[in-house]
Amino acid sequence: MVKLNKIYTKTGDNGTTGLVRGPRRMKFDLRVECFGTIDEANSFIGMARLSTGSMPKLDRLLARVQNDLFDLGSDLATPGADPEGVNSLRITAPQVDWIEQQIDHYNEGLKPLTSFILPGGTPLAAALHVARTVVRRAERLVVELVNKEPDINSHAMIYLNRLSDLLFVMGRVANANGASDVLWTPGKFTNEPPPKSAPRGDGLE
Repeated sequence: MVKLNKIYTKTGDNGTTGLVRGPRRMKFDLRVECFGTIDEANSFIGMARLSTGSMPKLDRLLARVQNDLFDLGSDLATPGADPEGVNSLRITAPQVDWIEQQIDHYNEGLKPLTSFILPGGTPLAAALHVARTVVRRAERLVVELVNKEPDINSHAMIYLNRLSDLLFVMGRVANANGASDVLWTPGKFTNEPPPKSAPRGDGLE
């Protein structure tokens, strides 16, 4: 169990942070950026859960995702192979499989899309789309990390890829199973004539 008896330690005052093992790293280190961005995504999911009052099943799903994201953060904060007798916390294939099962289950009840979706609709859907884009950023960072430190657990990158898909599907579920989706209309305003009167300058005319 993790015990946090003191919130500030002053050990990071020199711009470094400690990992689960190995030497301390600068706070702008790519590995630190990876699990920091995962923490950011987790926080946005927490914000989204403020709007799940009428959807308890979705709330429980997101609660499990939040717990898994802490597992993922711990995974990425533990570089290198485990010493003999040590089993570090890692994201596993069953956790990825569970995400895929949720995607398949909820996507089955959605109508096929005829265009890309603009983030919006209900407050919950909009919040889930924000979380989705942060997860995508975390995935890009982990892909970069894999190319620099190839000992990364492969399930970590796959989990993030699947999670962004799950949040996309959950956004559609939050939009009354897609009924309130805001669809992109390609080129909708490309030929719109300019206003006849001069703009006021505040963009609200």
